Amino acid sequence: MLGMSKNRVFGTAKVGDRGQIVIPQEARRFFGISPGDTLLILGNEVSGLVVTKPQVLSDLADEILGTTEEDHGNCDHV
Repeated sequence: MLGMSKNRVFGTAKVGDRGQIVIPQEARRFFGISPGDTLLILGNEVSGLVVTKPQVLSDLADEILGTTEEDHGNCDHV
């Protein structure tokens, strides 16, 4: 449900010379993030960055638009 999540702090991450960060192990386990996974990076100047799995955004869009997995099979792409 929108707005019903609990926030957690998993630690910090330093940005390396090549612009890479390491996601803390506890966070990777909690969110089921494995090597090779693709993550979506969103953000703005006020709120900062959001790192999430692309499926989270897809699920949110489905909730907002009132679509279901069954609807995806019947979509006509323009």
